[in-house]
Amino acid sequence: GVFGKFLIGFFSIATILALGFMGCMVQSNSIASTINEVSNIDTWIIGIVLAILATLIFIGGVSRLASVTEKVVPIMAMLYILGGLIIICCNITHLPEAFYMIFKFAFVPQAIIGGGVGAAFKIALSQGAKRGLFSNEAGMGSTPHAHAQANVENAHKQGVSAMVGVFFDTFVVLTMTALVIISTLYAGNGMLSSPDKLAFALNSGIDKTNLVQNAIATVFNGSNLGLTIGGIFVAVCLFFFAFSTILSWNLFGKINFTYLFGKKSALIYTIISILFVFLGAVFKNDLVWELTDFFNYLMVLPNVLALFVLSKTVVDELKTNGKKSVKDTPNQPLNQNIK
Repeated sequence: GVFGKFLIGFFSIATILALGFMGCMVQSNSIASTINEVSNIDTWIIGIVLAILATLIFIGGVSRLASVTEKVVPIMAMLYILGGLIIICCNITHLPEAFYMIFKFAFVPQAIIGGGVGAAFKIALSQGAKRGLFSNEAGMGSTPHAHAQANVENAHKQGVSAMVGVFFDTFVVLTMTALVIISTLYAGNGMLSSPDKLAFALNSGIDKTNLVQNAIATVFNGSNLGLTIGGIFVAVCLFFFAFSTILSWNLFGKINFTYLFGKKSALIYTIISILFVFLGAVFKNDLVWELTDFFNYLMVLPNVLALFVLSKTVVDELKTNGKKSVKDTPNQPLNQNIK
């Protein structure tokens, strides 16, 4: 109906803004800030390099670079997990304190945020929802753009695959990262090892990705070598993680842009997206995150409504284990089954 068409259009516009433009800004901003942390290269120079790389792939059709990135990302992910586990093992005596802090500040957020119970809980819930939504994209409707391209026997199997991705991201990678950061707060020269260390950390602007870099440095007793090793390790891992995300989110935005304005509009979309990749590297961190949080919420609204409407279809698919879709259209891309 008319309302359904409105939701489709609204979702497409929200996806273009949230992923194709604002989302790519966050990724380039993270790359620029981490590289700048270890090399002191100006962020605008890093932004130009990222924009050139994006142009080579988006316009120049250099698929080899994208292919290399695709193959390197799983390797970097394993190295990142291995590095995180090593740091946790080095600080294993501080794990009880880490878990204590997690549960304490989850249920008593005003202890660290300040203010009244209601205000602190609101802030904690808001930040948790923002970062969780950005991390695994559950409920946003973004990853179905990729899953719909897969050649699988049925939608049920592809849905299970999508769920595994959310689990691995949230419960494995993010939990490990949190334990790495929190367990090193007390260890060695960690930020909570003394009042002076905490004051230095707060005044020097250590936050976000810098937290991981400084966590790795504590394994080396906070030495300059440790900071260098930690910074380079995180910067390299983050580059491949973030740049591969730019490639995929750009594709999601492009699919929706061409749906609204036709295939001839693809070049216009690509030029605008490349500009946002550059701007993300030079804009302030807080501004970039506020923009992407706002547009992420816009994506959620129509997608959640669609999830409720399609809930019966999902339940039927689950009960039959996808047997109906196998019978009707075996071994066909899922997007060919969508009318």
